[in-house]
Amino acid sequence: MASELLGTVVYGALVLTAALTLLAGYRVIRGPTVPDRVVALDTIATNVVAIAALFAVSTGEGLFVTVGLVLAIIGFISTIAVSQYVIEGDIIE
Repeated sequence: MASELLGTVVYGALVLTAALTLLAGYRVIRGPTVPDRVVALDTIATNVVAIAALFAVSTGEGLFVTVGLVLAIIGFISTIAVSQYVIEGDIIE
């Protein structure tokens, strides 16, 4: 009973997170300003980390947690790089 409920909740969370990622993708394409697009890209990175963690819970594989951590680091670095570019027009001084 409890494992069925957990599986249903995890599956629902995966579907919801994937739908929100698609909506953020729309904001990346149609965003009126560059900062809106940067925030949407950061949201996509966060959602992909959440999808990796939820998939790790549903499959029981610990490797997906490591993948999620690596994606979080890459997402953080890319957000910093893009914000540097938006603010100063150059990434490396």
